[in-house]
Amino acid sequence: MKQALLIIDAQQELIEGNGEEQGVHEKERLVTNMNAVIEKAINEGISVVFIRDLDVSKGEGPGFQIHRDIQVPSTAIIFDKAATNSFYGTPLLEHLSESNIEHIVMMGCKTEHCIDSAVRTATIHSFDVTLVGDGHSTSDSKSLSAKQIILHHNEILHGHYNVDHFSIVRKAHEELFTPIHNDYR
Repeated sequence: MKQALLIIDAQQELIEGNGEEQGVHEKERLVTNMNAVIEKAINEGISVVFIRDLDVSKGEGPGFQIHRDIQVPSTAIIFDKAATNSFYGTPLLEHLSESNIEHIVMMGCKTEHCIDSAVRTATIHSFDVTLVGDGHSTSDSKSLSAKQIILHHNEILHGHYNVDHFSIVRKAHEELFTPIHNDYR
């Protein structure tokens, strides 16, 4: 089974915050888990794809770049997006389809926006998704803490399905590139 690791909006300013926006919840743990999963992907010959949001740091400078502490493989593919959904207006779907990807391991920011929409869209486009439950984050909203948002999304996205394809939530230390979706079918 062909697989890919998709890391969404893991950008310097989004993770760390700036004068107007707070950084994401447990950012050190997030970056550590991303690096651990990236290393697993490299060791297993899995393609790594990063998505960057053009709204972060106005699409320029160090704040726009992938977080300085994330180990970006030299073979990584990077796409930029202008919308919340990583599949909208980007070559992501075409790239995954041409690469015959069937399973996507997903990580990144922000949980309730770009992660939620990417998980749901991927299942619509015939991909099984493993969301890394301790590999996505967000910041507090007006009504919920970041921790509550993350826990809620881990709950609702575990088992989310579109008939034939669905998402499950697993932890970074698990064998993420050994999909267990068929155990639930």
